[in-house]
Amino acid sequence: MDARGRARVKDGLNAHLVLEPMKESRSRIKRLREMDRPEFRLRLDPYRVFYDVIGGRVVVLAIVPKQETAEWLDAHGVKSS
Repeated sequence: MDARGRARVKDGLNAHLVLEPMKESRSRIKRLREMDRPEFRLRLDPYRVFYDVIGGRVVVLAIVPKQETAEWLDAHGVKSS
């Protein structure tokens, strides 16, 4: 990830996950209902941040380029039964 991408992700994490990481929005935060893990996805174009909220703490599982999200979820996601 280049410096611009790192800055975009850092700013996005601070803006969206520090105060209300579970607050779904139409354009940014989505709860992944078909998944047990990760629980949430944050959209920060061109990246997707997959994370869980455990005991009030945000645990970032991965920061993935948009075009690789399906592959990452297939390899690392845990689907609901």
